[in-house]
Amino acid sequence: METYGLETLGILNPSAVYRNLTPAQLVEKALARGEGKLNNTGALCVNTGKYTGRSPNDKFIVDTAGVHDEIAWGKVNVPTTQEVFDALYEKMIAYLQNREIFIFDGFAGADPKYTKAFRVVNELASQNLFIHQLLLRPTEEQLANFSSDFTIICAPGFKCDPVRDHVNSEAAIIIDYEKKMVLIAGSQYAGEIKKSVFSVMNYLMPKEGIFPMHCSANIGKDGDAAIFFGLSGTGKTTLSADPNRKLIGDDEHGWADDSVFNFEGGCYAKCINLSEETEPEIFRAIKFGSLVENVVIDEETRVPDYTDDSLTENTRVGYPVDYIPNAAIPGIGSTPKTVIFLTADAYGVLPPISKLNEKQAMYYFVSGFTSKLAGTERGITSPVPTFSTCFGAPFMPMDPSVYANMLADKVEKSGANVYLVNTGWNGTGKRMKLSYTRAMVTAALSGELEKAAFITDPYFGISVPTSCPGVPDELMIPANTWEDKDAYDAKAKELAKSFVENFKKYTKMPADVIAAGPKA
Repeated sequence: METYGLETLGILNPSAVYRNLTPAQLVEKALARGEGKLNNTGALCVNTGKYTGRSPNDKFIVDTAGVHDEIAWGKVNVPTTQEVFDALYEKMIAYLQNREIFIFDGFAGADPKYTKAFRVVNELASQNLFIHQLLLRPTEEQLANFSSDFTIICAPGFKCDPVRDHVNSEAAIIIDYEKKMVLIAGSQYAGEIKKSVFSVMNYLMPKEGIFPMHCSANIGKDGDAAIFFGLSGTGKTTLSADPNRKLIGDDEHGWADDSVFNFEGGCYAKCINLSEETEPEIFRAIKFGSLVENVVIDEETRVPDYTDDSLTENTRVGYPVDYIPNAAIPGIGSTPKTVIFLTADAYGVLPPISKLNEKQAMYYFVSGFTSKLAGTERGITSPVPTFSTCFGAPFMPMDPSVYANMLADKVEKSGANVYLVNTGWNGTGKRMKLSYTRAMVTAALSGELEKAAFITDPYFGISVPTSCPGVPDELMIPANTWEDKDAYDAKAKELAKSFVENFKKYTKMPADVIAAGPKA
C-alpha cells in the first residue's frame, strides 16, 4: 500500500490511504462512509455537529523561542507549550492508526513567486473534498514533485480531554510555526482548516514583503484591480461580485509590489437566506463538487431550505472559484488602484463614502469597525460598535502595526486611492440602498468620484464628496439626513469616542496615525 510519506508523521498502520482523489471519488467515499447526503443539485450536504463555526477559544499558538518576539500574544493569539502540542500530536497520531486517511497536497498563493505548499491530512472524505476545492489544486507534474511547507492534521473524531490535554474543550486548534504544523482536533467545521491556512500565510507572507489581507478582490476590463475589506454583513462578497469585473477571490489575498493574488482556489460562502435572485453566482455554485454545511434539506425532495437556521445561522458552502462564471483564473491581478474599507454603521453618522489619506487609512484599517444591531443577539437593544483588528483579528498572529505599515507601504508604491464606504444606516433610519452603494463604488473605481467637491467631516476628519452620479445629493452628508441635529451630534460623538477608546490598545501605533482618528 502506498502511504505517500505518512510514516514521517508517525502514521504507520493506516487501513487505506487516498491522495488527491477527484471530487467525484471523494463524494463517493463520503456517501459510502455515511458522512453526508446529496441535495437536489448534487452538492454534498453534511452536518458538522456541535461545532458549526470557528471556535476561537480553542485556538492556540506554540510559544517557542523562535517565534516568541514575533507574535502579538493576548486573547486572540493564546500561547501554549511545546509539551502540550507534542502530547496532543502523539494522541492524534495514535487515534489515526488503522483508519482510512485522506491526503490533499496543494498550494496557497496564486502568484507562483510566493506560493506555499500545504499537506492536509483528513480522517473525513468530506473535509478532504472541502480543502481540495478551497486550495489551489496541483498539476500532475507538481504532484509528482510535491514537498510541503506546512502540514495540517485534522481529526474531528478525536475529542480532547480539557484537563488532561491542557486545552479548553474537546476541540483544539494549535499552530506550531517552528514545526510547520497545525493540529485540528474535535471540530468538523471545515472553516477551521481554511482559516488555519490563512493564519499560517499571515505569518509567512510579511517575511517575504507580501501584505496578507482578509479581503475580496476583483479586476476591471482595463486591468485595474480593487480590494474590499469588510466584516460580516458589510457587503464584501456582494460588492466584489460585479458583473462588469472579474473576481480574483472573495476572502484571502496577498499584495506584492507587482501583483495582488488570491491565496485560495475556492470560495466559502454563507448560505443563510440565500436566493438565486439576490446572489445568483453563489446560488448556482451549489452543485456537484460543492460541500454544504448545516443547511437543512427536505428528506424527500432533497431541496435545501436556506432560510432554516435551526442548526446554525452560519450555514456555509465551499466550492472552487471556477464555479463562478466571471472568475479570474488564475487568481492574479495587477497592484490595486482602489482600496475600499466597508463598514455597516448602525449609528447613522458615518458618510456613505469618504476618502482617506495614508494615516487615516492605517487608522481605519487597524480599527476594522462595523456595528452589531439591536435584535441580532440576545441582550443587544441598541447598536454596539464592533472592532476586528485589520478586518481579521482571529487570523493575524503579528502586531497590527506590522500589517498597517505594509498597507501604507503598498498604497504609497501603487498610488491607490483608499475609501471608507458605509453600507449601513443614516439619519433616515433606513439602510443605504445597495444600488446607491454600487453607484458610489463604481464612481470610486472609475475615478469619477474624484471630480466631486469634498468637505471634511467634523467628527471623523475624513474627506466626504458632496455628490456622486446615481446617488441623491442629500444622502452624501450624514448630518443632512437627520432632522434632529442635536441627536446627530450626540451619536457622532458617541461613535467617535468608541473609536478612540478602542484604539488605546494598539500601543505600537505611531502618534501621527493615532492623531488621524476621530476626535472624541
